[in-house]
This record gives sequence, structure tokens and C-alpha cells, in this order.
Amino acid sequence: MFNLSAANLMGGLVFGSIGFVAFIYGKRMNLWKPMLLGLALMIYPYFISDDVMMIAIGALGTAGLFFLR
Repeated sequence: MFNLSAANLMGGLVFGSIGFVAFIYGKRMNLWKPMLLGLALMIYPYFISDDVMMIAIGALGTAGLFFLR
């Protein structure tokens, strides 16, 4: 299940960090959309082992933080 390639580790770190910041922002501002998207961005790298798919889902989730206000 785990793919320990450099792209997977870096993608998980980057998107997990973005998700953590979004989660904290949503929690402090009482906004549920950034909080749930942040939680999803923190969790999904554990279940996706394909590098390209992980980066694509992370890019869509990050874009969702900006466009789904």
C-alpha cells in the first residue's frame, strides 16, 4: 500500500501541510468547507500510492480551497 518514492513522500508532505493550514483556518473561522477540505488533504495521501494520481488529487483539492468559498 505504501509507495516510498520521493515524489510520493514530497507530495504527501506538501499536500498534508496545505491541508493542516486549511483545517486550522477553517476551525478558527468557523467555516466548514476549508475545514473538511483540509482534513481530506491531510488524509488522502495515506490511501493513494500512485504518484501522478496523488498529485492530481492534491492539486484539485488545493484548487477547491480557493474556488469553493
